[in-house]
Amino acid sequence: MTLLLGDTVPDFSADTTLGPITFHDWIGEKWAFFFSHPVDFTPVCTTEMGRTAQLAEEFAERCVKPIGLSTDDVGEHLKWGEDVNDTRSTTLRFPIVADPDCRIAKLYEMIHPGESVTAAVRAVFIIDSDKKLRLSMTYPMTVGRNFDEILRVIDALQISARKRVALPADWRPGDRAIIPPSVSDADAAAQFPKGFETTRPYLRTVDIDAA
Repeated sequence: MTLLLGDTVPDFSADTTLGPITFHDWIGEKWAFFFSHPVDFTPVCTTEMGRTAQLAEEFAERCVKPIGLSTDDVGEHLKWGEDVNDTRSTTLRFPIVADPDCRIAKLYEMIHPGESVTAAVRAVFIIDSDKKLRLSMTYPMTVGRNFDEILRVIDALQISARKRVALPADWRPGDRAIIPPSVSDADAAAQFPKGFETTRPYLRTVDIDAA
């Protein structure tokens, strides 16, 4: 299957470092940051797992639950977690899915034969509380993820959904947003009573903090 934006993500049951889960039930009413790793005890993966643990409060503030996956079993994950905690000076509290038979990696198309036929690439799935795919990114095995960008895009997705706006290039929280062309000037005036700026008929920006 090809997983497209707006699709309901596949459900699955699996063992994790925090016990068995059913994915949709585990997500519950929160959002999920589901990210995969090629294999345990590799250097880039260790830095990513550690960084996710270090950012626990940032994810919690956004009501986002991190969950990792690697194509090893729970026993290896638990041993690896000790290394992550020790080398990254953190405490890993989110679950890591065991996927030694690559069942879930194949379900989510994390196996890219050009990279490896047995290990998952560095896939990222941002999933909302309705279990819909909101964003996906794929990194090669040799390049670690940019967690500043992951947090930025979660902020953008959530604000876009709440405020019904679009976000410009390099948007950061506090920057002005774009009113979609599908919204008329009259509707925009009602939605944003403090006003908006029109640069072109199709390019209108608004201070969403003040809206």
